[in-house]
Amino acid sequence: MKKNQYANEYLFAFTQTVPILLGYIFLGIAFGLMLQDAGYNFIWAFFMSIFVYAGSMQFMLVTLLAGAQSLINTFVMTLFINGRHLFYGLSFIEKFREMGKAFPYMAFSLTDETYSVLCSLKVPEGLNEKKISFLISLFDHIYWITGSVLGALIGQWLSFDSTGVDFSMTALFVVIVVNQWLENKKHFSTLTGFLTALPALALLGPDSFLLPALACSTILLIVFRKQADDKPREEEEAKA
Repeated sequence: MKKNQYANEYLFAFTQTVPILLGYIFLGIAFGLMLQDAGYNFIWAFFMSIFVYAGSMQFMLVTLLAGAQSLINTFVMTLFINGRHLFYGLSFIEKFREMGKAFPYMAFSLTDETYSVLCSLKVPEGLNEKKISFLISLFDHIYWITGSVLGALIGQWLSFDSTGVDFSMTALFVVIVVNQWLENKKHFSTLTGFLTALPALALLGPDSFLLPALACSTILLIVFRKQADDKPREEEEAKA
């Protein structure tokens, strides 16, 4: 009985991460190619993806390493690029604390894509939600490591033009947003994101809009928490 439950939990967690698998493999390959081109082999790709695991920041690190930037510049750049995690990670603090020893890893492995999947996660009855959440985070991390190492190895042995490959991250976000839109009856959270991001983008430009937009979105979602509580269409229809 338990073996079947474990198998179902692993399978369910995997199916929830398939879009991320496709995105992370290709984006990881792009990162590995860039890292190899900068003179760092697959071993660097492996350990950076394990211990840094920051997606866009890892791409920036390639530039910082090549330019021999100071630790202060690297810290400031990291804060600007990954500072958004301070906002959306707050909503999962209590849930992650309930997971005991897994709490540090769950906090460390909360990427944009993992956050999106966990937000829309609807676990079937009989399965362990905490274990599935952990597996989703772990699977996503493994996908990224695999893609990064593959990219570095490909760059070491083959001549490859990676122009445009990093657009897979944008495509991945689009797929996740579309899935959330189709699965939920209300769209308050999605619309809030658009309505705060667009004015911030117009006023501040593409290099400075992200943190202010996320701050505004977080405040609105806290104030209008009830309206932001999306439920799947099936659940709403069952109650009706």
